[in-house]
Amino acid sequence: MAIVTPESNAAASATTLAAMRRGRTLFGVRLPPLLRAMRPYQWTKNAIVGAAVIFDRRLFEIGPVVHGIAAVLCFCAVSSAIYLVNDLRDVEADKLHPVKRFRPIAAGELAPGVAATAAGFLLVLALVGAALVEFGFLGIIAGYAALMVAYSAGLKRMVILDVFAIAAGFVLRAAGGAVAIDVPVSPWLYVCTLLLALFIGFGKRRHELTTLEGAAGRHRANLDAYSVPLLDQLIGIVASATVMAYSIYTFDASSVPRNHAMMLTIPFVAYAIFRYLYLIHRRDLGGSPEILLFTDRPLLTCIVGWGLASIGIIYLWT
Repeated sequence: MAIVTPESNAAASATTLAAMRRGRTLFGVRLPPLLRAMRPYQWTKNAIVGAAVIFDRRLFEIGPVVHGIAAVLCFCAVSSAIYLVNDLRDVEADKLHPVKRFRPIAAGELAPGVAATAAGFLLVLALVGAALVEFGFLGIIAGYAALMVAYSAGLKRMVILDVFAIAAGFVLRAAGGAVAIDVPVSPWLYVCTLLLALFIGFGKRRHELTTLEGAAGRHRANLDAYSVPLLDQLIGIVASATVMAYSIYTFDASSVPRNHAMMLTIPFVAYAIFRYLYLIHRRDLGGSPEILLFTDRPLLTCIVGWGLASIGIIYLWT
C-alpha cells in the first residue's frame, strides 16, 4: 500500500496545478484546443451571477432558478468570447509568459480564423440568450462586453484602473443576476463583490510582476509601473476593507435574517482572505485564482463551508 506523505501530496498538487494552469485538462479529461481557449476554468467566476437567487431566498422557486442558470450560461458565453478576442490580440505577449505561452493560439494549436469565428458565435449566442432571459439583462451583457473590449483596447494598460475595470466586470455579474430574476440586491453585495475582485486582481498583478521579473513590461505594458511594495499595500488595504464590508453586510443588509445569525459566516470569509494571502506570499500562487479554487483544499473547503452555512442560515435559521 502506498504511503501518503505531506511531500507526496504537495508534489501531486504541484503537478495538478501545472496541468490545470496550462488549461489542457478539466478534471483529468484532455480538452480540445478551442474549448481550452474558451477557458472553462474561468466560468467559476460566473457563480456570482447566481448570488441573487440564493440571497433573495428564491433558491426553491423554479422560475428564478431557471432564469439564474440561463444568466450564468450567458455570462459564460460572453466571457469566453472575450477571452478568445484577448488571446488574438495578445498572442505575441502571451508567448513571453511562462504559463500563457501554452494557450492554444499562442502555442499554434488553434488557428486565429477559427478563434475569431467562435468568438463571434459566442457573442451572438450570449446576446440572444440574454434578450430571452430579460430585456434589462441584455443591457448588462452588452455593457459587460463593451467594458471588456475597452479593457482589451486600452484600460489594461492604465495602472490601477486596469484592476478596477476587472472588478467592475464582477459587479456587472452580480447586477446581472439580480436583473435576470427581477429583484433588488443589497448594495452591500456590490460593495463586497467589488472589494473582493480588487483583492484578487491586485494579487494577480503581484504574481505577474514577481514571476516575469525583467520581462514583465513586455508581457503587460503597465506592469513596470507597479512594484511589489505598492501591490502589497494595495492588497492589504483591500483585504481589510473586504472583511469589514462583509461583516457589516451580515447584520445591516435588509435581506439577511434579523437575528444576526449571518454573522456566524464571518470566520469563513476571514479565513478565505487569510488563506489567499498565504498562497500569494508563501506559495506565489496568486496568478490563477480560478485554479486555486480546485487545487487548494483548505480554500475550497472554506468556500463550500461558507456557502452551506449561508444557505442554512438564510433558509432555515430566520
